[in-house]
Amino acid sequence: MTLIDGASRAAAAVKDVTTASFRDDVVAESMAQPVLVDFWAPWCGPCKQLGPVIERVVEAAKGRVKLVKMNIDDHPQIAGQLGIQSIPAVIAFSKGQPIDGFVGALPESQIAGFIERLVGPVEDDAAARLEAAGKLAETGDLAGAIDAYGAILVEDGENLHALAGIVRLYIELGNLDAARGYLEAVPDGKENDPAIVAVSAALDLAEQAAAIGDTSALEAAIVANPNDHQARFDLALALAGAGQREEATDALIEIIKRDRTWNDDGARVQLLQFFDAWGPMDDLTKAGRRKLSALLFR
Repeated sequence: MTLIDGASRAAAAVKDVTTASFRDDVVAESMAQPVLVDFWAPWCGPCKQLGPVIERVVEAAKGRVKLVKMNIDDHPQIAGQLGIQSIPAVIAFSKGQPIDGFVGALPESQIAGFIERLVGPVEDDAAARLEAAGKLAETGDLAGAIDAYGAILVEDGENLHALAGIVRLYIELGNLDAARGYLEAVPDGKENDPAIVAVSAALDLAEQAAAIGDTSALEAAIVANPNDHQARFDLALALAGAGQREEATDALIEIIKRDRTWNDDGARVQLLQFFDAWGPMDDLTKAGRRKLSALLFR
């Protein structure tokens, strides 16, 4: 099953309800399962945003909840009786009665939470789409992966895994301004999420490496003076930015070996930032930590 197929089936399962059919399609139907009524109008922009998101979450619930749509321009009576004053508005009916609801185009995660309160856990479709985006990146389709992550963010701007994914892809493409722009969109209070910490560190490294530029002068300086720690430090940043991570690690380890106190222990601090950027489970992070530990605790 593709994601497009799933979305198509969800859309096909949604029924338009009228004032005349409301009793049968909502009240009677809700005796067997919860029914969500999506009150909308053609002129309502947020309604168009909400539609595909709620349809996808309902489809993931695999028949345990039903979704119908009511155009309040054509059928205002029910919305008026329920006291609905703004749209989009979603009202959940169960056993013939309205029992819960929300107003506005909520993120997918919040809609899933709303439906889970009615019917229990639903399949995490967002996780499946994140996995699909990651696989696109692994196969080298960076543009496709960016589009996939971007689609998730359109529906759920607080999806930190999608934010981190798109930042890392723009870093890989060398578009650091775009990466920084997405990183600045991280919601307040979420800056310490492990995924965000990692890509923030990776972007800092990429920006530092870009500022250094050509490394030939640094390499020459180290040959002339092996104790030129600043040149070796800058070279380590440039190597990390170019993807030569093992060489970058070794350059910082060499500084620590020669002078642990240099620049207020700056080489060790920078090496830890490398590990943050690469992630704790990365093979080079593990190898680098072993090299650091062997040096510090010998």
